[in-house]
Amino acid sequence: MPGPRAATVWPRHAKIAFIGSHGIRKTSALLAFAAEAQRAGLSVELGREVVRDNPLGINESATGEAQLWVLVSQIRQELVLAPKADVLATDRGVMDNFAYYLRSASGVDEFAVEPLIRRWSQTYDLVVRLLPDVALQADGVRSTNDAFRDEVEAILDRVLPELVPAGRMVTLRASEATSRYDWFAVLARLAEAIGGTVLAPDLWR
Repeated sequence: MPGPRAATVWPRHAKIAFIGSHGIRKTSALLAFAAEAQRAGLSVELGREVVRDNPLGINESATGEAQLWVLVSQIRQELVLAPKADVLATDRGVMDNFAYYLRSASGVDEFAVEPLIRRWSQTYDLVVRLLPDVALQADGVRSTNDAFRDEVEAILDRVLPELVPAGRMVTLRASEATSRYDWFAVLARLAEAIGGTVLAPDLWR
């Protein structure tokens, strides 16, 4: 029987974002999904979490300017990487970074970026939101303040329905983000979103 790529119809570059607050295993989910896509014969680019390179500060004390840097850097990274592979999978998107931005300015859109965020949110073919049901763990970079994470999640609860249609959203708990999760089902949703198909793993041989 032909390999997985022979039975895959992938009409264009696709983009999927793994979003949510910090410490909820987005990176683990992204890597597990990317491995599934590669097993299906697709090329994958990974968009890293740009906030870790922020020279202006992160976590609770981040300013509006610092979060603006993150938003602009996120978009720039996606512009560069999207044409390079069948799938671009990003660790965060503009949606959750927008929530951090609003939190930094007490809910005020001081740089009037919302129109850009709304438009750019439409460029994701699928969005996977992870919900925080795991404890924060120190990694030397991100905050371990539960209240801070809760504030970001509350803002995301409010803005996300206005940015991403329910049909382009997959929601799962952080505790589910392991290699045992059915990442092929997510890949199949992504394929459907771009008018493509992928062969189920049990048919690869």
